[in-house]
Amino acid sequence: MSNGDPLAQDFVQFAVQCGVLRFGQFKTKAGRMSPYFFNAGLFDDGAKLGRLAEFYAQRLLESGLEFDMVFGPAYKGIPLGAALAVELARRGHNVPFAYNRKEAKDHGEGGTLVGAPLKGRVLIVDDVMSAGTAARESIAIIRAAGATPHAVLIALDRQEKAIEDGKDVPYSAVQFVQRELGLKVCAIAKLSDLMQYLAGQSAASFAQDHQRVQAYRDRYGVD
Repeated sequence: MSNGDPLAQDFVQFAVQCGVLRFGQFKTKAGRMSPYFFNAGLFDDGAKLGRLAEFYAQRLLESGLEFDMVFGPAYKGIPLGAALAVELARRGHNVPFAYNRKEAKDHGEGGTLVGAPLKGRVLIVDDVMSAGTAARESIAIIRAAGATPHAVLIALDRQEKAIEDGKDVPYSAVQFVQRELGLKVCAIAKLSDLMQYLAGQSAASFAQDHQRVQAYRDRYGVD
């Protein structure tokens, strides 16, 4: 696809074809009824996960972000971070990788952290950022270990208003992490890329989906 951001358009098409990006009526964590849903857990075989890692790595390397290691927050971030680390090594950028457990281990090496010691500038890898809660938890873990939470790499930026204390606020979770927590955020694709993809499809079903997504963005979207 030649229009807009080619990598983002290829990624959206890939996600739709894999059934990871679906259209219909879905209740989000925020309690909203969304006309689309992105479930990274459905990158559920080696080929899909490998291709996903290629998208992550390509976006990351294109961004010019500098970092020292990769951190995958439990649970979805663990396979995503691991796959990215493997793909980066394949491309000649071998970096340390770590992840956390939700429950502390009381035998063996113990603790909640697994993998390389957290140090330097840490890149957090996740799928989407709905409320920024996972990012805040990761930041706390990284800082407690004496390292620097530096940036977040996600698959999809929903570009919609976050919710604080049960109310919509005029900024997204991504914008909150950028502005208030001081981290850089890099996304393979954004909601605007999804809308462009839908606008370019000829099937009537996609036209209906585009209308629903546009209405959702008109109500909850941020720039």
